[in-house]
Amino acid sequence: MMNKTKLVLGMATATLTMASVLVAPQAVAGSKAQHHAEVDAMNSKVEALEAQLQAMQYELQALRAESSRPVSNVDSAKVQELDQWMNSVKSEPARKDSNDSMVFFRGGFAYNDQVRNDLLTGNQFAGNLLGGGVTDQEGWYTGAGFDFGLTDDVWGMMNNTEVMAELMFEYKNFGAKKMTSAAPGATNPTGGANPLCTTVNLAAVDDTGVPGLAGTADCNNVTVTQFTLTAAPKIKFMKGNKFRPWIIPVGLGIHVISPPSNGVTVLNPGAMFAAGAEYTIWKEIKLGMDARYHWTGYDADGVNTNGLTAGGYLGIGF
Repeated sequence: MMNKTKLVLGMATATLTMASVLVAPQAVAGSKAQHHAEVDAMNSKVEALEAQLQAMQYELQALRAESSRPVSNVDSAKVQELDQWMNSVKSEPARKDSNDSMVFFRGGFAYNDQVRNDLLTGNQFAGNLLGGGVTDQEGWYTGAGFDFGLTDDVWGMMNNTEVMAELMFEYKNFGAKKMTSAAPGATNPTGGANPLCTTVNLAAVDDTGVPGLAGTADCNNVTVTQFTLTAAPKIKFMKGNKFRPWIIPVGLGIHVISPPSNGVTVLNPGAMFAAGAEYTIWKEIKLGMDARYHWTGYDADGVNTNGLTAGGYLGIGF
């Protein structure tokens, strides 16, 4: 660059020299004042040209220095910070929407795989010779629960598919039976015999003070009920649509029976499997239907708690 600058200065000087030689004869012939004026004008032009050349030289040097300057540490730190932020956003797990969670209220049909067949329901006494009342397999249920959203895409494995944590309880009723006491050896007692009631009445007396062997005392009703508490993962498909099917692959269920079993057992844990679907009717109000099967694998001292529930629910997102 310096060589080019020297070359330009040399050409400018040569041009000025030739111009001076050409102008010299006219300067001699002209007046002295005119000669001085022309010399002054020529000097001014030369000075202006030199100033322009120096300015160009300074600008070229500045551009060269700017192009060769390495990226500053500050800029490098900013770029690195931006890269780290982008990577953190990409690796961050999907967050649930504010309205993914829901509280719901259920009700419908209940069915037990087997009827109750134990002492307190009036069936197992003296080989059922006293005609104990058989309880119902069919009944009804009501309950409530809530879903809590965990992820919108199964932790990055499946788009538009949510995983919810469901906690739910339900009360099931399989009807009430009218039971009466019956003394040992009695035949065809009215309404069925309840051995516990019979045992109590053996120690009782009638209005005349005679022990109550006739078995006429009333034991009122025996109502067969079951309370179930479940916790399970729920997978809901088609996020963003009004209609959304779902499944529960397997969940935990704990059943409380009433009246107690022959061994006075009331608790029986097991597994739950479920499937259903819901439809958003307005804002966060949802209507749905589901079917659930409870499997315990063994009896609770003679009481089988396996069974099915099927019905509808009303949900409110929050």
